[in-house]
Amino acid sequence: MPVSDRPNVYRLSRDVWSHIVVVDQDGREYRDVTVVPLFPISATKQWISLVSSDGDEIVCFKSLEGLEAETIRLLDEELALREFVPVIQKVIEVSGTQEPCEWTVDTDHGRTSFVINAEEDVRRVSAKSVVFTDANGIRFRVDDLRLLDRRSRAFVEWYV
Repeated sequence: MPVSDRPNVYRLSRDVWSHIVVVDQDGREYRDVTVVPLFPISATKQWISLVSSDGDEIVCFKSLEGLEAETIRLLDEELALREFVPVIQKVIEVSGTQEPCEWTVDTDHGRTSFVINAEEDVRRVSAKSVVFTDANGIRFRVDDLRLLDRRSRAFVEWYV
């Protein structure tokens, strides 16, 4: 499915179960649609794909610009649910310098601990951003290394 150059011909709503429903320019209705960010870390509000319950792409929006306010609100709600990624604000403790190791951190959602299985589970996504993927596949991120305290920054930089 090509990228839509006329984004407002797609109508989004919710059904009684709060699932996304899309009606396309030809009046076809798609129920239980999944909102998929194609670049969830580097471009959170760009390249948003709407995928049918059969797994087929209905449309891809290059950006949310030009969409109706209600459509943007629905997409934002779905993206927030799908992309829950706690932001690490402080590293309290790391169990060791070899994997697997346990990290105890303060996040924007409270204190938690997670296990890093391999060095590859910690990766730099920009000059200042880092993403961790724990042993259970849960992601954590550091938005700006410069904002961490010196000790926390040292722990993170050891891995990136």
